Parts: sequence; C-alpha cells; structure tokens
Amino acid sequence: MAENFYDALGVKRDATPDEIKKAYRKLARKYHPDVSKEKNAEEKMQAINVAYDTLSNEEKKKQYDFELDHPQGFAQGGNQGFDGAQFYRQGSTSGSQDFSGFEDLFGRFGGGFGGGRQQEYSQRGNYQKRSYRGEDQHASIEVDPTVAYEGSTQHISLQIPTYNVYGEPEVQRKTLEVKIPKGMKAGQQIRLSGQGQAGSNGGENGDLYIEIQYRHTDKLRIEGADVYYTVNIAPWEAALGQAIELNTPAGTVKVNIPKNARNQQQLRLKDKGIPAKVPGHLYLVLNIVQPLANSEAEQQAYQDFAQAFSDFNPRT
Repeated sequence: MAENFYDALGVKRDATPDEIKKAYRKLARKYHPDVSKEKNAEEKMQAINVAYDTLSNEEKKKQYDFELDHPQGFAQGGNQGFDGAQFYRQGSTSGSQDFSGFEDLFGRFGGGFGGGRQQEYSQRGNYQKRSYRGEDQHASIEVDPTVAYEGSTQHISLQIPTYNVYGEPEVQRKTLEVKIPKGMKAGQQIRLSGQGQAGSNGGENGDLYIEIQYRHTDKLRIEGADVYYTVNIAPWEAALGQAIELNTPAGTVKVNIPKNARNQQQLRLKDKGIPAKVPGHLYLVLNIVQPLANSEAEQQAYQDFAQAFSDFNPRT
C-alpha cells in the first residue's frame, strides 16, 4: 500500500491540528535539505511538505479523508492509498491526463506555515521543483510634514516576516534607504522592487510597499493633499482685521485677517497644500490667544475693555 499523508507525518487519522503541526516541525528539522545529512532528505522533505499542506488545511483534509474512505472511486486496482495523479485523471471528461487543478488541491506551500521548498507533481506522479515568487510585503512609516513639500531620503529599519530553513516563520530585520518624492499624499505608497519576501527555488523576490503617513503636531495636520495649520493671533488682530506675516509649511506668506474673525475660523490659501499633481489647499486655522493681565496697566486695559463692551454677555 502506498504511504498516505498521515503515514508521511507519522500521525493518526484523529490527530489534532497541533499534533499535525508538531509532527511536521519535528520532521522538517530532521529532513530539510539545507541542514539534513540524510541521503533522501530532499525527497522526504517534499513528501512531508505535501502531506502537511493538505492535513493542516481543514477543507483539504476533509476532501482527502473522503478519498481515503472511498478508494475505489479514486484509485486503480483496489485500495492503494490516495494518488493525486489518479484523482485528476479520474476527474477528466476528455480522457486526457489533465493535472491543471492539482496545485489548487495542495496549495502553494510558501503561503502557510510549512513554507519550505515548493514543488509540484509531474504527469508521471514524480515531484518536480517549481519556482515561486515571494509574497509582497507592506509597511507604514511616519515622516515630518515638511517631507510633503520638499521630499526626503529616509533610512528605515523594518521587521519583515519570512521563513527559516526549517520552514518556521521568523522575523528578519532590514535597514533600507527610501527616497520619498515631494508631493506624496498621506496613504500613498512607494514600491521597493525585490525587497519583499524571498522567492522559493530561484523564484524572484516579492516587492515591499511603503505607505507614507505624516506626523501630526499640535499646530499641523495633513488630510489627503490638504494641510491644516493653526495660527495664533491676538484679540485685536481678530477684532480689527490686520495683515500679518506667517511662516507656513508652504513658505512665508502674508495674510489679511478679516475683521471680527472668530476663533477656529479657517482661511483657505488655494493650492498651497501638498504640491501634488492636483495640489491641495493650505487652511489657516485661527486661534485667538488671550493675553494675561499681570501689571496694573494691563489690568486697567481689561477694565476699560469691559466698560466699552458692557452690553456683551458671552453666556447668552
């Protein structure tokens, strides 16, 4: 009788997911070709990878158990154990040996815990190495808002998930140089080709996508391509309406404060936001700052102010 997947891992049919994983890890340490001295290490590792990929997936395991329990419909010459090539031969309506769905049955081994080396069945039922591209990875970094206007080169350290030689997940630390062009909106991504998860069996590496987020402060925040910048003004500047000069993320600008301006009122400076293809706007958020009355002269000034606005009641 051909060895079935349970035999390959050395577990019983009623083994729990944790028992299956434990058995796989134990065998992976023993037979992984990069560390094993066994003569048949690569062949054995391929077999346990296939077995683990099926038995660790609930739906695949259910289908496989059904085939084991009904061997007459899926194998030739009696109960020979499960044979993937026969499964797809039996399912072919044209009489040809169509194995195009075989990869769907076993999956890409790099996508699960049992990463290891990838392989596929040939039409003769033999294992053949197959190259697979590594998965794309995603990360997010937070940079100063001035980068949106000027661009920058950043050196960042990232922790990239990958697999070790035993097929176990681990974290690899990478330090990369990222060139951020000016005009990037919050949430946009930079693609670093080949800096994602490593490929298998000579396959190319995946890409790394860096999402740009801007660091908000008490005075500044960025929403899309629009920039909101808080500007402190004096009560008389708000009341009388005066021209002031400001240092903003977009540079030095002169602004006319409208007469009787309100606290938190916004003044829009068109196209002074992030200089993207479609530039955003710069919104000046007015914050009226009340001066302290410490000296007698300052206190008298507030008395005169109160007398001048004797009919004003802020609580009505």
